[in-house]
Amino acid sequence: MPTRDDETSSRGRILATATDLFAQRGYEATSTRSIADAVGLNIATVAYHVGNKSALYLEVMRAAHATQRDAVTEALVRLAECEPTVEATRRGLHAFVDAYLDFCLRHPEVPALWMRRWLDEGEDVSAVEEEFAGPLVARVSEEVRRVLERARITRDLDVEMLVYSIVWTSHSFSQAGLVDASGTRQDPSSPQMMDRFRRHLHGLVDGAISLRA
Repeated sequence: MPTRDDETSSRGRILATATDLFAQRGYEATSTRSIADAVGLNIATVAYHVGNKSALYLEVMRAAHATQRDAVTEALVRLAECEPTVEATRRGLHAFVDAYLDFCLRHPEVPALWMRRWLDEGEDVSAVEEEFAGPLVARVSEEVRRVLERARITRDLDVEMLVYSIVWTSHSFSQAGLVDASGTRQDPSSPQMMDRFRRHLHGLVDGAISLRA
């Protein structure tokens, strides 16, 4: 008879393996059988621990969201503490996007899961956007808008689009880096590439502010 520790270990291994496979292949291309085979369990055992495929996917995305939300919340707290001046707000936003990029590089499975989600949406798991993505983006947009308003730099600025632009580019860069003129892929984790990309993100922020300040 399996012990509670055995059950916890099996559930943890299932979730870790499912996270890897959903990040690599997406929802539609990942079957419950492939997850069970990779863990070394049968499908019935996987279902016992985590339910069906959609339930397992939601559990994976819930865990990824919690990790992402905690990092974003910490960065938002620091952003809210900046002085209400244009320059201090600019520095605060730079620090915020730096923190998000660092998160993506530390947890590559999270941007990978979201990028797969954008490309391969399962109709039976639409709660992912409703429960996780939408509310977090709305929260970030609201806080950024509040910080900008304090510094009086909000005219005509589409804050939500700015937030999404940071998310899209950070996710893509953290997964693939870029291909240079010679056709060589540059690793996003190299110090030179990270510095270059950070300057690019800062430029997005500066452009959004300076054009409307």
